[in-house]
Amino acid sequence: MIQFFKQNIEPKKGLRMFEVIFSVLLCIVSIVSIGYGAIEINSHVDEIQFVQTIEMTRDTELEDYSEDNTICDVTYRNGDKELVVSYTYEEYEKLESDTITAYEFETDNGTKLYFDHQDISDDEVQYSYQQVRANELTQLFNLGIASFILMLSVLIMMLFSKQFTTYEKSWFMSIMVLATIISVIFPEESANGVNGIVIMLLYLLDTFLNILCELLISKQSRYNFLVSVLVEIVEIISCIVLMYRFATMATTLFFWLPIDIISFINWSKHKDDEENELTVVRKLKGYQEVLVILGIIIWTFVVGYLISGLDIATDFYNNESLETAIIYIDACASAVGIANGLFIFFRLREQWIAWYICAFLEAMINIVSGQYVLLVLKLGYFTNTTYGYIKWTKYIQSHTTEKPAQIS
Repeated sequence: MIQFFKQNIEPKKGLRMFEVIFSVLLCIVSIVSIGYGAIEINSHVDEIQFVQTIEMTRDTELEDYSEDNTICDVTYRNGDKELVVSYTYEEYEKLESDTITAYEFETDNGTKLYFDHQDISDDEVQYSYQQVRANELTQLFNLGIASFILMLSVLIMMLFSKQFTTYEKSWFMSIMVLATIISVIFPEESANGVNGIVIMLLYLLDTFLNILCELLISKQSRYNFLVSVLVEIVEIISCIVLMYRFATMATTLFFWLPIDIISFINWSKHKDDEENELTVVRKLKGYQEVLVILGIIIWTFVVGYLISGLDIATDFYNNESLETAIIYIDACASAVGIANGLFIFFRLREQWIAWYICAFLEAMINIVSGQYVLLVLKLGYFTNTTYGYIKWTKYIQSHTTEKPAQIS
């Protein structure tokens, strides 16, 4: 008996020690990366020397401004040298030349800065230096942010280890490690005046919270709705920052947040008789599925048509046709999302099918938008959706007294 106890306890102690050490290392990496980056960005420029003038060419592919834009950023390039000039919309409309004379300066630490005029102020130098260094250190900041979120992932799996199986822990950590790697390899560019580092932070939070929520749903845990509220908040902020996916933002604000709250209450009322942490789940009838599909089709075309008629300014996309296509895909995703929310509220297995469709539609948006780190989240969706569907199906089959759902 003592030998059996040692054989089972000692490996667990070893694993726990590894998790603690790994968490500490991630914490150190996060602090060092973000701390060093912050010091570099905020360091004062003591000396700056004029180097030369350079002719730069306007990059019009990044421009898609309308009168709704108060500030229009125009990018000029010469090889790897870049100058971004902010114009008012009135000034932007009057631009005729595709070239500009850029004035190159160099700081005491070798950083090159470019301006559209030679008589520069200290404030202009400091601001330009911060922007340039932030862009140069993007991958370092992403590593720091991703390491911190990965540390949270390890701590959650460690503190609640009894609630998760080995497969569930492995799946969760695999997705987060992959997201960390992608965030460093493929950093995000700035959009709408927001630095790419902030955008990546939102993406990583979205990935972390979504897969945790998905995992809890597959376990039939009502606590998924508490995490889901945080998911909705992050997604609303992302839509505002990027000025896109307004159908999803409206659905999140007026549907998902309320449905999360009432779903938590509803699931709490339908606990499994044998296992208190489980919620009783069920499935739809055939004709009910047909009605849902028709509703999704109608919603897609109506909402897509209405939003495509709005003149919403964003520099996240530089192609009007692409932006329109995204609007309709987003409208369809929001419709499927609403169906999914209702399925979850009524504890229906069909919510996993809706997850499949949502993951596919959102993956399309992520690919054309260059949001590669969010593709990791979609990979997590596809794998966990299969796992959840199987678990729910087995539960329903094992409870032979459960009848098909009647929605009223």
